[in-house]
Amino acid sequence: MKLRLLPVIVSVVVSATVLFGGWFVYQSYAMESPLTNIVQETPGVELVTTRFTANDAEIDIKMTPGTSLREVYDHIQSEGSSILGKKELKLKVVNDSSADLDAWWSSALFDVAQAMETKHYSDIPATLKSRAGTVSDLQVSTEMNDKYVFITLTNGDKSKYVMLPRTPEKLGVWPNE
Repeated sequence: MKLRLLPVIVSVVVSATVLFGGWFVYQSYAMESPLTNIVQETPGVELVTTRFTANDAEIDIKMTPGTSLREVYDHIQSEGSSILGKKELKLKVVNDSSADLDAWWSSALFDVAQAMETKHYSDIPATLKSRAGTVSDLQVSTEMNDKYVFITLTNGDKSKYVMLPRTPEKLGVWPNE
């Protein structure tokens, strides 16, 4: 039996195109588009970029100042639960921060990290508010849900949003495990 090379190659190319094309269309129209619509309809969200990986739904957002990051996260999680399935929702806030806010956050980070490590979450608001007095017009907001501690720093028209996971990832003996 003699196989012709051209028909075999053509059938492989057509099969691969249909298979991967169908997967791409499913990802775009059945997963990303509905989730993007949910995020864009969320009050206070300006910019949306969504990416799906095998285990995660990664969403980049830009928020208007004064918007609660916890409320945005909870809204997307609840409204998009049927789309997300078992995928973990990972929000990345595109900060409109300033050098002063970043420097202030860097100085407060040690105390926040200590409170997170010891699971004394109630120390975080008090620590941040006591340090906020050193910068004029700095407003600090802290919220929490079952997965994250949400920190919002606002100074005038600049804001910095931080999501700190409540359950730290477990590290093995070697960092590449």
